[in-house]
Amino acid sequence: MLLGKQRYGRGLKPSGGLLVLIWTEPEASAQSVNCTVAAAGRWCIGIQMEALQPVLTALKESMFPSALQCPQPDPEELWAFTDLHGSLQILLSFKIKHARPLSTVWCAQIEVFLHTFSLANAGISIHLKFKLSQQNFEREFRAKISRQVSWANQQSLLLDVTSSKQPPECVRKGCWCYGGHPVPGGRLPLSIPPPAMNQGLFGELSVQPVTVLSPCVLQYPNLPTQLTHIRLLLFSPSNVPVTGPSTFFQNLPAHLDCETLGLHGLHCSSIKDLVHSVCTVYTVEHEHCKDQEPESSPPPIQQSLLLFLFLQHSDPFTQLPSDIMASEALMEHHLEDILNNNQQAVTAAMETELRNTLRAQYHRKKGHEKLCSASEVILSSCMSIVSSSSNMGFRNTCLNIMKVCDTHDLSASLRESLMRVTSWKRIPRSTCHPAEMELHPAANGPTRAEI
Repeated sequence: MLLGKQRYGRGLKPSGGLLVLIWTEPEASAQSVNCTVAAAGRWCIGIQMEALQPVLTALKESMFPSALQCPQPDPEELWAFTDLHGSLQILLSFKIKHARPLSTVWCAQIEVFLHTFSLANAGISIHLKFKLSQQNFEREFRAKISRQVSWANQQSLLLDVTSSKQPPECVRKGCWCYGGHPVPGGRLPLSIPPPAMNQGLFGELSVQPVTVLSPCVLQYPNLPTQLTHIRLLLFSPSNVPVTGPSTFFQNLPAHLDCETLGLHGLHCSSIKDLVHSVCTVYTVEHEHCKDQEPESSPPPIQQSLLLFLFLQHSDPFTQLPSDIMASEALMEHHLEDILNNNQQAVTAAMETELRNTLRAQYHRKKGHEKLCSASEVILSSCMSIVSSSSNMGFRNTCLNIMKVCDTHDLSASLRESLMRVTSWKRIPRSTCHPAEMELHPAANGPTRAEI
C-alpha cells in the first residue's frame, strides 16, 4: 500500500484489483487454512516482488510463527482475477496452522475489514473468496460512486461515497443523489508521547479528518432529516484500517458538548458488535416531542455520518519499507497513549468537525419547523374558505378536483397534497452525484396540478 501510494501520488490514479483467497485442501487438517493475496492493475505496477520478499518473510514470521509452506492455489482462481485486472504484480501465499480460523465470526471479521478498507481505497476492486470444506463464499467490494479528496502537501484520496439508502416514494425518479460529499477538515498536529519515542517513533505525526453525511438531501431542502448514527473510522498512513476497540474514542461522547452540536445525546454502541472491531459507532439520541402530529409531515430521512480520521506520518530518516512498517506498528501499539497525550486538542477538533457538519442540518430543522407552521396556516385558511362558502358549485368543484366526498376527506387530501408540494420540492444541484435516469412520464404533472 505504501509503495502504491508513492506511485499514484505522482499523478497516477489508483485502479486495479486485490484478491484475498482463503482456502483449504480436501485432505488438509481442519486446524489449518491457506491464504493467498494477489494484486494487479495500475495501483501496483512497478512494485518488485524480489525487493518485497525479505519484508514479507519477516512479516509472516512475526505474525504467524507457526506458518508453514503453502501450496499454490487453483490456477483458475488467478486466471479469473487476471482477466479482469491484468497480469499479477504481487502474489503471496502462506499456511496458518492451529489458528482456529474456520469460524463464522472469523470469516465475517475479514469481510468487515476489507469492506472498511475499500471505503478509503475506492480505486481498487477487492475480491474476497472463501473456498472451505464446508462453505464457498464470494464477495466483491467495488465503488459505484467515488469522490476524490485533496488537501495541501498531501496525496489525494479516492473515497467510496456510495449510499445504499433508497429515496422516498414521492421523490422523482432519476433525481436522487446516491453519493455523499466528503468534506475535509483541518489537519491536527499530534505530539508523540515519550514511551513511543523511546521505542523509535520520531518525526511529525498528524491526523486529517474527513466527514461524509449520507444520504445526500441537498437537492430537497424541505425534506425532514434525522441523524441516527456516527461512524468513526481510523486509518494508518498507508490507508489501512486500524482495528481494535479504542478506549479513547469509546469515552469521547462524555467530553463533547452535545448541546452545542445540536444533539440531545450521544453514546457509544456496544463493542461486542462485529462491526466495532474496525470502527467506533455512536448512536444519536433524540428528544421525543409529544405535541408533534405524526401526520403533519413526512417521516424524516434517516442519515448517518462517516467520520474518517487519517493518520499521517513523516520522518526523513525512515525510508525503507521495513522501517516504515515498524513505525506504523509503533503507532498502532501506542495509539491510546498518543490520543490521551493530545486529548484536549483531539476532542476540540472532533467537536469542531461535527459542529461544522451538523450546522446545515440544524438550519434545515429550523426551516422545516417554520414550513410546518406555515403549512398549518395554509391548510386552515383553505378549509375555512371552502367550509364557509355558500356557493355549492364552488364547494363541489373543490371536492371533485381533490377526488373526495366531503370536507373531512378534503382536509386529509389537502394536507397530503400540501406536504407533497412543499416537502418534495427539488432544487437541481450540479455538485450532487446523479442517479440513473429512468423514464418517468408526466414527472412534474401531479405536482403542477396540485399547485
